[in-house]
Amino acid sequence: MARAGPHRLSKSRFLTGCKCHGLLWLMVHEPEAPELQPDEPLLDRFEQGRQVGEVARTRFPDGVLIDLPHNELEGRLAATAAALACGAPAIFEASFMADGVFVAVDVLERANGGFNLIEVKSSTSQEDKHIPDAAIQTHVLRRSGIDVVRVEIMHLNNEYRHPDVGDLFQRTDVTPQVEQLLPLLPDEIDRQLSVINGPGPETVIGPRCFHSGDCPLVGRCWPDVSDHIRTLYNVGLKTAWKYMQAGVHTIWDIPPDRRLSATQRRQLRALKEGTMIVEPGLAKALEPFSGRLGYLDFETVSRAIPVWPSLAPWGRVPAQFSYHEESPDGSISHVGWLAEGPDDPRPALAEALVDACAGADRIVTYTTFERDCIRDLEASVPDLAGPLRKIEAKLIDLPPVIRKNVYHPGFKGSFSIKNVLNPLVPELAYEDLAIDDGKVASMEIARLLIAGDTMLPEERQRLRHDLLEYCKRDTWAMVMVVKKLRELAAS
Repeated sequence: MARAGPHRLSKSRFLTGCKCHGLLWLMVHEPEAPELQPDEPLLDRFEQGRQVGEVARTRFPDGVLIDLPHNELEGRLAATAAALACGAPAIFEASFMADGVFVAVDVLERANGGFNLIEVKSSTSQEDKHIPDAAIQTHVLRRSGIDVVRVEIMHLNNEYRHPDVGDLFQRTDVTPQVEQLLPLLPDEIDRQLSVINGPGPETVIGPRCFHSGDCPLVGRCWPDVSDHIRTLYNVGLKTAWKYMQAGVHTIWDIPPDRRLSATQRRQLRALKEGTMIVEPGLAKALEPFSGRLGYLDFETVSRAIPVWPSLAPWGRVPAQFSYHEESPDGSISHVGWLAEGPDDPRPALAEALVDACAGADRIVTYTTFERDCIRDLEASVPDLAGPLRKIEAKLIDLPPVIRKNVYHPGFKGSFSIKNVLNPLVPELAYEDLAIDDGKVASMEIARLLIAGDTMLPEERQRLRHDLLEYCKRDTWAMVMVVKKLRELAAS
C-alpha cells in the first residue's frame, strides 16, 4: 500500500493520473508550470461549467450547499457530516476523504433508502470519460460509509430549445459502468499516490498522449527535432506514434516505398529542394477567383446555457462578420459588422450581410465554417432565407487551391490561414493585434454582448475596436494570399 505521504489525491488529480502519471506529478509538484496555466478560453469554459452547476442545483429543492473553500478540508468534511445528520434531502459539493483521495460531489441526493450520486456536466451527452470521474467519487463515498445506490451523469439536453422547449437537463444512469470499474480503482490509487510522493516518473510518450485530448505536455515530452514526423501533413499524434514505433522519427526517415498523399509528396519535395513548390495547375485552380470577389469571415458566440430564442445548449450564433470585396478594377472595399447589446444578433447581422454581399459574383472563405453559419442563419432568420441561400451558392473555398497546388517549407505541415500567411505574405501577421485568436474572440464577444452593461464605456469601445480589427485581419489575410497566389501562377 502506498497511501502514506504528504501529498493526497483529489478527483481532478486522479483523473489526470489516469491519463498520464507525468502530468499528475507536475500538477502536484510544479503547479505554476507554464503548460498548466489555463488560457482565457479555458477559464471561460470553467465559468460556464460553474453556471451549469448552479442551475442544476435548482432542480433539487431544499438542497444544502457546502459553501467553503476546497482547501478548508476539515471544515468541509464537518459541514457535510452535519448536513447528513440533519437529513438534508440533497447536498451540493458534499465532501469526503478516504484512501488518500478527496472528492466533492456535485449533488448527493437521498433516494431508495440510500443516496444517488449525481455528477453534473456541461456537455450535451454522457461520454465515456465521465465514468472514471463518477467511479472515483463512488469509491470514496462508499469507503466513507455512504450507501451509494445509483450513479448518474446529469448533462445538458441537446433537444432543449431556449426559452421553454423541453428540459435543460437529462439524467443518465451510469451505475453498471461504474460498478464494473470500481474493482480496478484501489490499485490505481496506490500507483498514483506512489507517483506524487516519489521523485517523479520517467517521461514516456505513448498512446495515452493522443487518448487524453490536447495534452499540455506534448511540447515538453515529444521530441523537438527539425522535421519531426508529426509535422508531416495530415499526421496527428496517433499516426505519428505508429510511425515512430516503426523507426520513422523524422520526415527524412520515411521509407521510399511508403504510400503518401499528393500533398505529402509535395511537402517532401519542398523540404528536399528547400524551396516553395508551385504546381502548373495553380492558374486553372484560380479561375473561379475572378470578377467581383468577396472575402467573408464570421465570429460566433456559443454558450452552455443559451440566451437567445430557439438555441440549444452550446448553440452557435454568428455575431460578427468581416467582408472585403475586390472589384474587377482592383479596388477593394470593406464592411465590418459587430453586434451591439444583449438582444439576438442574428436578424440584424443577416440583414447587414445580405446588403454587404449583394454585388459579389463569388465569395471566398477559408473553411466550411462560414457555410455552416449561413445555413444556421437561413433557419433562424426565415424572412431572409432566400437572399442568404444566394450568398451560400456564391461561396468558394480557398484552402483546397493551396493544398493541391502550393507548398512552402514554412507551412510545417499545416494549411491553417496563419501557417500559410507568414510564408506567403511575410509582411502580414497577427502578432500586432490585441486579439489574435478565434476562441478568445468568441469569448470576448459573449462578454461584450451578454455582460456588456457591467463594462465602462471606454472598455466597451476598446473591446469593440479590437474585435473588429481581428475579424478584419482574417479577411484581409485571404485577400493578400489570393494576390500572392495569382503572382505565383503568373510567374
